[in-house]
Amino acid sequence: MEIPLPASPLKAINSYAIKGEGRFLMIDTGMNRKECMEAMQSSLRELKVDLQRTDFFITHLHADHFGLVSELARDSSKVYFNEPDAQVLRDANHWEKLVAFGLAHGFPESDLKAALMKHPGRRYHARGPLDLCFLKEGDRIQIGEYAFLCVQTPGHTQGHMCLYEPKAKIFFSGDHILDTITPNISLWSDNLDPLQQYLQSLDKIDAYDIELVLPGHRRPFEHHRRRIAELKKHHEVRTEEVFTILQKGRQTAYGVASQMTWDIDCEMWEDFPLPQKWFASGEALAHLRYLEGRGRVRRELQEGKAFFSQV
Repeated sequence: MEIPLPASPLKAINSYAIKGEGRFLMIDTGMNRKECMEAMQSSLRELKVDLQRTDFFITHLHADHFGLVSELARDSSKVYFNEPDAQVLRDANHWEKLVAFGLAHGFPESDLKAALMKHPGRRYHARGPLDLCFLKEGDRIQIGEYAFLCVQTPGHTQGHMCLYEPKAKIFFSGDHILDTITPNISLWSDNLDPLQQYLQSLDKIDAYDIELVLPGHRRPFEHHRRRIAELKKHHEVRTEEVFTILQKGRQTAYGVASQMTWDIDCEMWEDFPLPQKWFASGEALAHLRYLEGRGRVRRELQEGKAFFSQV
């Protein structure tokens, strides 16, 4: 089911429904907004999905995947999720921490709160606390003829989880592997290295015997190893671009992001929508952290701000 994401560069999310014997399993849902709900209800009617007999598997915490589950789940539903991402969702100070982190890495204070107020994760997420059923690496979900294996793939988020069916050789990839676009790999915590985690997760999936990848966005595809090689090359090029930008001298992550190459319909950085500046800064920071971990970049604090420079 293709669920539209209005005013988002992602355009739509793929939500999947699997019919078993007497129950359904839905994978990812869409944002908690009217347009998503209308498209979802139309698809569910067409497919004759009974929500009273439906369980949900959500690959990760982002609102385009998690947001609508609060409106779809019934008392009889199980909502399968991962614990690392749940900890983020349950952190009452999450957005305040992001404000402080953004300021420390050069995001202009005048834009910061506006950017986060417009953040889709804040505007279109699930309502209220949900009773979640936590899964970990190696757990299985049986639905009809399929026995799905839970595969943890941290990087895009700390707890991102995929589903793999060894006999059918089907892989529900969430936002871990996408075909025609690249997943956003952002850093919003000083004690993580999400790009390193993401590259390790790509290597992990490279070893799997997969015939069909069913992703969270854009079209299903085959040849997962070729796509993994392309994604790894993409981040190698991005890393070198970030390193080259630092030849001009020490800079904040926000300053680096403003000089990177972005596939967005804007001529100048000043024209970027504020949420896109936020995502771009997070991705710049992930590459800076990766370079820092390899001893190529150093971080210095000055008056509460972090500056990066070449070693």
